[in-house]
Amino acid sequence: MEVQTVKKVGIFVHSRSRAAVQIADQARELLRVRGSEVWQTSDWDDAAVADSIPGTELLVCIGGDGTVLRAARVIVPHPVPILGVNMGRLGFLTEVRPGELVDRLSDVLEGRCRIEERTMLQAQVPSWGATHHALNDVVVGRASVGRPLYVETAVDGVRLAIHRCDAVIAATATGSTAYSLSAGGPILHPESQDLVLTPVAPHLGSARPVVLPRNATIDLRVTADKEAVISVDGQIDRTLASGDSVTICRSAHTARFVRFSPPQDYYAVLAEKLDWLRVLQASDNPELFEFEGITSSK
Repeated sequence: MEVQTVKKVGIFVHSRSRAAVQIADQARELLRVRGSEVWQTSDWDDAAVADSIPGTELLVCIGGDGTVLRAARVIVPHPVPILGVNMGRLGFLTEVRPGELVDRLSDVLEGRCRIEERTMLQAQVPSWGATHHALNDVVVGRASVGRPLYVETAVDGVRLAIHRCDAVIAATATGSTAYSLSAGGPILHPESQDLVLTPVAPHLGSARPVVLPRNATIDLRVTADKEAVISVDGQIDRTLASGDSVTICRSAHTARFVRFSPPQDYYAVLAEKLDWLRVLQASDNPELFEFEGITSSK
Protein backbone atom coordinates (compact mmCIF):
# COMPACT_ATOMS: atom_id res chain seq x y z
CA MET A 1 0.00 0.00 0.00
CA GLU A 2 1.70 3.21 -1.19
CA VAL A 3 1.12 6.77 -0.01
CA GLN A 4 -0.44 7.97 -3.23
CA THR A 5 -2.98 5.13 -3.32
CA VAL A 6 -4.77 5.94 -0.05
CA LYS A 7 -7.03 8.63 -1.42
CA LYS A 8 -10.19 8.01 0.61
CA VAL A 9 -10.30 6.90 4.25
CA GLY A 10 -13.29 6.17 6.47
CA ILE A 11 -13.37 6.40 10.26
CA PHE A 12 -15.87 4.10 11.98
CA VAL A 13 -16.08 5.07 15.64
CA HIS A 14 -17.80 3.79 18.79
CA SER A 15 -19.89 6.92 19.27
CA ARG A 16 -20.71 6.26 22.92
CA SER A 17 -17.04 6.34 23.91
CA ARG A 18 -15.76 9.88 24.43
CA ALA A 19 -12.16 8.65 24.24
CA ALA A 20 -12.87 6.92 20.92
CA VAL A 21 -14.34 10.12 19.47
CA GLN A 22 -11.27 12.09 20.58
CA ILE A 23 -8.94 9.56 18.94
CA ALA A 24 -11.07 9.76 15.78
CA ASP A 25 -10.63 13.55 15.68
CA GLN A 26 -6.84 13.15 15.84
CA ALA A 27 -6.85 10.54 13.10
CA ARG A 28 -9.06 12.66 10.85
CA GLU A 29 -6.76 15.66 11.19
CA LEU A 30 -3.61 13.64 10.43
CA LEU A 31 -5.17 12.01 7.38
CA ARG A 32 -6.36 15.32 5.97
CA VAL A 33 -2.92 16.83 6.42
CA ARG A 34 -1.52 13.87 4.47
CA GLY A 35 -3.93 14.60 1.64
CA SER A 36 -6.59 11.92 2.16
CA GLU A 37 -10.30 12.51 1.72
CA VAL A 38 -11.84 11.50 5.07
CA TRP A 39 -15.36 10.59 6.10
CA GLN A 40 -16.47 9.65 9.60
CA THR A 41 -19.53 7.90 10.98
CA SER A 42 -20.85 6.32 14.14
CA ASP A 43 -20.84 2.55 14.47
CA TRP A 44 -24.66 2.51 14.36
CA ASP A 45 -25.18 4.58 11.20
CA ASP A 46 -25.41 1.88 8.54
CA ALA A 47 -26.93 4.26 5.99
CA ALA A 48 -23.99 6.66 6.23
CA VAL A 49 -21.55 3.77 5.76
CA ALA A 50 -23.45 2.54 2.70
CA ASP A 51 -23.31 6.03 1.17
CA SER A 52 -19.62 6.62 1.89
CA ILE A 53 -17.91 3.24 1.57
CA PRO A 54 -17.68 3.03 -2.27
CA GLY A 55 -14.16 4.02 -3.28
CA THR A 56 -12.85 3.90 0.29
CA GLU A 57 -9.39 2.33 0.52
CA LEU A 58 -8.94 2.18 4.31
CA LEU A 59 -11.39 1.99 7.22
CA VAL A 60 -10.07 3.06 10.62
CA CYS A 61 -12.25 1.33 13.20
CA ILE A 62 -12.02 2.82 16.71
CA GLY A 63 -13.66 0.80 19.50
CA GLY A 64 -13.57 -2.76 20.77
CA ASP A 65 -13.92 -6.11 19.05
CA GLY A 66 -17.68 -5.57 18.82
CA THR A 67 -17.16 -2.39 16.81
CA VAL A 68 -14.86 -4.25 14.43
CA LEU A 69 -17.38 -7.08 14.02
CA ARG A 70 -20.05 -4.58 13.07
CA ALA A 71 -17.74 -2.78 10.65
CA ALA A 72 -16.79 -6.00 8.89
CA ARG A 73 -20.47 -6.80 8.30
CA VAL A 74 -21.77 -3.42 7.22
CA ILE A 75 -19.07 -2.82 4.59
CA VAL A 76 -19.88 -6.06 2.71
CA PRO A 77 -19.46 -6.39 -0.31
CA HIS A 78 -16.66 -3.79 -0.34
CA PRO A 79 -13.24 -5.40 0.45
CA VAL A 80 -11.90 -2.40 2.37
CA PRO A 81 -8.96 -3.08 4.73
CA ILE A 82 -9.81 -2.40 8.38
CA LEU A 83 -7.33 -0.83 10.80
CA GLY A 84 -8.64 -1.66 14.28
CA VAL A 85 -7.85 0.54 17.28
CA ASN A 86 -8.49 -1.16 20.62
CA MET A 87 -10.59 0.91 23.02
CA GLY A 88 -12.11 -2.20 24.61
CA ARG A 89 -10.87 -5.04 26.80
CA LEU A 90 -9.83 -8.24 25.04
CA GLY A 91 -8.88 -6.89 21.62
CA PHE A 92 -8.42 -10.06 19.55
CA LEU A 93 -9.27 -8.14 16.37
CA THR A 94 -7.73 -4.75 17.18
CA GLU A 95 -3.94 -4.70 17.01
CA VAL A 96 -3.33 -0.97 17.54
CA ARG A 97 -3.44 0.81 20.91
CA PRO A 98 -4.84 4.39 21.00
CA GLY A 99 -1.44 5.96 21.68
CA GLU A 100 0.04 4.20 18.63
CA LEU A 101 -2.52 5.33 16.06
CA VAL A 102 -0.66 8.34 14.67
CA ASP A 103 2.51 6.32 14.05
CA ARG A 104 0.57 3.37 12.66
CA LEU A 105 -1.36 5.56 10.24
CA SER A 106 1.96 6.88 8.97
CA ASP A 107 3.12 3.27 8.54
CA VAL A 108 0.00 2.47 6.52
CA LEU A 109 0.32 5.54 4.33
CA GLU A 110 3.95 4.63 3.62
CA GLY A 111 3.26 0.95 2.94
CA ARG A 112 4.81 -0.54 6.10
CA CYS A 113 2.05 -3.06 6.79
CA ARG A 114 0.44 -6.23 5.49
CA ILE A 115 -3.14 -7.29 4.80
CA GLU A 116 -4.61 -10.31 6.59
CA GLU A 117 -7.79 -11.90 5.21
CA ARG A 118 -10.34 -13.57 7.48
CA THR A 119 -13.11 -15.94 6.43
CA MET A 120 -16.71 -14.80 6.94
CA LEU A 121 -19.97 -16.75 7.08
CA GLN A 122 -23.14 -16.33 5.06
CA ALA A 123 -26.43 -17.25 6.73
CA GLN A 124 -29.74 -17.53 4.89
CA VAL A 125 -33.19 -18.01 6.39
CA PRO A 126 -35.43 -19.19 3.53
CA SER A 127 -38.68 -18.27 5.32
CA TRP A 128 -37.53 -14.64 5.45
CA GLY A 129 -35.64 -14.44 2.19
CA ALA A 130 -32.88 -12.71 4.17
CA THR A 131 -29.10 -13.10 3.99
CA HIS A 132 -26.65 -12.08 6.71
CA HIS A 133 -22.85 -12.11 6.86
CA ALA A 134 -20.85 -12.80 10.02
CA LEU A 135 -17.18 -12.57 10.93
CA ASN A 136 -17.38 -14.55 14.19
CA ASP A 137 -20.38 -16.83 14.27
CA VAL A 138 -24.01 -17.59 13.59
CA VAL A 139 -25.89 -19.07 16.55
CA VAL A 140 -29.27 -20.77 16.72
CA GLY A 141 -30.29 -20.78 20.38
CA ARG A 142 -33.24 -21.18 22.68
CA ALA A 143 -35.55 -18.21 23.17
CA SER A 144 -36.48 -18.95 26.80
CA VAL A 145 -34.52 -19.97 29.87
CA GLY A 146 -34.88 -23.50 31.19
CA ARG A 147 -36.33 -25.10 28.06
CA PRO A 148 -33.90 -27.00 25.81
CA LEU A 149 -33.92 -26.47 22.08
CA TYR A 150 -34.14 -29.25 19.51
CA VAL A 151 -32.07 -28.51 16.41
CA GLU A 152 -31.74 -30.92 13.52
CA THR A 153 -28.26 -30.44 12.10
CA ALA A 154 -27.22 -31.49 8.61
CA VAL A 155 -23.93 -31.03 6.76
CA ASP A 156 -23.88 -31.08 2.96
CA GLY A 157 -27.39 -32.52 2.97
CA VAL A 158 -26.54 -35.39 5.34
CA ARG A 159 -28.21 -35.49 8.76
CA LEU A 160 -25.53 -35.26 11.44
CA ALA A 161 -27.45 -34.94 14.70
CA ILE A 162 -30.59 -33.81 16.47
CA HIS A 163 -29.13 -31.63 19.17
CA ARG A 164 -31.08 -31.17 22.39
CA CYS A 165 -29.15 -28.22 23.75
CA ASP A 166 -29.11 -24.53 24.60
CA ALA A 167 -27.73 -23.53 21.19
CA VAL A 168 -25.72 -24.61 18.17
CA ILE A 169 -22.84 -22.39 17.02
CA ALA A 170 -21.40 -22.22 13.53
CA ALA A 171 -18.12 -20.33 13.78
CA THR A 172 -15.24 -19.19 11.61
CA ALA A 173 -11.61 -19.44 12.65
CA THR A 174 -11.95 -15.88 13.94
CA GLY A 175 -15.02 -16.85 15.95
CA SER A 176 -13.33 -19.96 17.32
CA THR A 177 -11.89 -17.84 20.15
CA ALA A 178 -15.30 -16.33 20.99
CA TYR A 179 -18.56 -18.04 22.05
CA SER A 180 -17.52 -21.36 20.54
CA LEU A 181 -14.40 -21.47 22.73
CA SER A 182 -16.43 -20.90 25.89
CA ALA A 183 -18.64 -23.85 24.85
CA GLY A 184 -15.64 -26.16 24.52
CA GLY A 185 -14.90 -25.69 20.83
CA PRO A 186 -11.39 -25.87 19.34
CA ILE A 187 -9.22 -22.90 18.41
CA LEU A 188 -8.42 -22.55 14.71
CA HIS A 189 -5.60 -20.45 13.33
CA PRO A 190 -7.09 -17.25 11.86
CA GLU A 191 -5.77 -18.09 8.39
CA SER A 192 -7.81 -21.32 8.38
CA GLN A 193 -10.92 -21.28 6.20
CA ASP A 194 -12.46 -24.25 8.02
CA LEU A 195 -15.67 -23.94 10.03
CA VAL A 196 -16.51 -25.10 13.55
CA LEU A 197 -19.87 -26.55 14.60
CA THR A 198 -20.28 -26.44 18.40
CA PRO A 199 -23.32 -27.50 20.48
CA VAL A 200 -23.85 -25.52 23.68
CA ALA A 201 -24.76 -27.49 26.83
CA PRO A 202 -25.95 -30.59 24.93
CA HIS A 203 -28.20 -32.99 26.83
CA LEU A 204 -26.27 -36.03 25.56
CA GLY A 205 -22.64 -36.24 26.58
CA SER A 206 -21.69 -37.77 23.24
CA ALA A 207 -22.29 -34.49 21.38
CA ARG A 208 -18.97 -32.90 20.44
CA PRO A 209 -17.74 -29.94 18.39
CA VAL A 210 -16.92 -30.78 14.78
CA VAL A 211 -14.42 -29.07 12.46
CA LEU A 212 -15.79 -28.87 8.92
CA PRO A 213 -14.02 -28.17 5.63
CA ARG A 214 -14.26 -24.70 4.15
CA ASN A 215 -16.81 -25.64 1.47
CA ALA A 216 -19.24 -27.33 3.86
CA THR A 217 -22.87 -26.21 4.01
CA ILE A 218 -24.60 -26.40 7.39
CA ASP A 219 -28.37 -26.59 7.81
CA LEU A 220 -29.86 -25.97 11.25
CA ARG A 221 -33.61 -26.59 11.62
CA VAL A 222 -35.70 -25.94 14.72
CA THR A 223 -37.69 -29.15 15.16
CA ALA A 224 -39.63 -28.89 18.43
CA ASP A 225 -42.66 -26.68 18.95
CA LYS A 226 -40.64 -23.93 20.57
CA GLU A 227 -39.39 -20.55 19.43
CA ALA A 228 -35.69 -20.08 18.89
CA VAL A 229 -33.41 -17.15 18.13
CA ILE A 230 -30.80 -16.68 15.45
CA SER A 231 -27.90 -14.43 16.46
CA VAL A 232 -25.37 -13.06 13.97
CA ASP A 233 -22.07 -12.05 15.60
CA GLY A 234 -24.06 -11.50 18.80
CA GLN A 235 -25.42 -8.26 17.33
CA ILE A 236 -28.35 -9.19 15.08
CA ASP A 237 -31.03 -11.24 16.85
CA ARG A 238 -34.25 -12.47 15.27
CA THR A 239 -36.87 -15.01 16.26
CA LEU A 240 -37.16 -18.38 14.53
CA ALA A 241 -40.39 -20.38 14.58
CA SER A 242 -40.63 -24.15 14.84
CA GLY A 243 -39.75 -25.60 11.44
CA ASP A 244 -37.60 -22.65 10.40
CA SER A 245 -34.18 -23.50 9.03
CA VAL A 246 -30.93 -21.61 8.67
CA THR A 247 -28.41 -22.41 5.93
CA ILE A 248 -24.83 -21.43 6.74
CA CYS A 249 -21.76 -21.57 4.53
CA ARG A 250 -18.52 -19.73 3.93
CA SER A 251 -19.22 -16.27 2.53
CA ALA A 252 -17.84 -15.17 -0.82
CA HIS A 253 -16.67 -12.05 1.04
CA THR A 254 -13.77 -11.80 3.46
CA ALA A 255 -12.79 -9.34 6.17
CA ARG A 256 -9.42 -7.72 5.46
CA PHE A 257 -7.32 -6.35 8.32
CA VAL A 258 -4.25 -4.13 8.36
CA ARG A 259 -1.51 -5.84 10.37
CA PHE A 260 1.96 -4.76 11.45
CA SER A 261 3.20 -7.88 13.25
CA PRO A 262 4.28 -11.04 11.37
CA PRO A 263 1.74 -13.91 11.12
CA GLN A 264 3.61 -16.10 13.61
CA ASP A 265 3.00 -13.52 16.35
CA TYR A 266 -0.56 -14.88 16.55
CA TYR A 267 0.60 -17.53 19.01
CA ALA A 268 2.04 -14.90 21.34
CA VAL A 269 -1.20 -12.91 21.08
CA LEU A 270 -3.22 -16.04 21.87
CA ALA A 271 -1.11 -16.81 24.93
CA GLU A 272 -1.44 -13.23 26.15
CA LYS A 273 -5.19 -12.83 25.59
CA LEU A 274 -6.06 -16.20 27.14
CA ASP A 275 -3.51 -15.84 29.96
CA TRP A 276 -1.96 -19.22 29.23
CA LEU A 277 1.47 -18.24 30.56
CA ARG A 278 0.32 -16.99 33.95
CA VAL A 279 1.83 -19.88 35.95
CA LEU A 280 5.16 -19.60 34.12
CA GLN A 281 5.28 -15.89 34.77
CA ALA A 282 4.55 -16.59 38.43
CA SER A 283 7.58 -18.87 38.72
CA ASP A 284 9.57 -16.00 40.18
CA ASN A 285 7.16 -15.95 43.11
CA PRO A 286 7.74 -19.14 45.18
CA GLU A 287 4.99 -18.17 47.61
CA LEU A 288 2.42 -18.24 44.79
CA PHE A 289 3.70 -21.65 43.65
CA GLU A 290 3.38 -22.99 47.19
CA PHE A 291 -0.14 -21.56 47.51
CA GLU A 292 -1.25 -23.22 44.27
CA GLY A 293 0.30 -26.56 45.23
CA ILE A 294 2.90 -26.36 42.46
CA THR A 295 6.44 -27.48 43.17
CA SER A 296 9.08 -25.21 41.70
CA SER A 297 12.07 -26.86 40.05
CA LYS A 298 14.35 -24.25 41.57
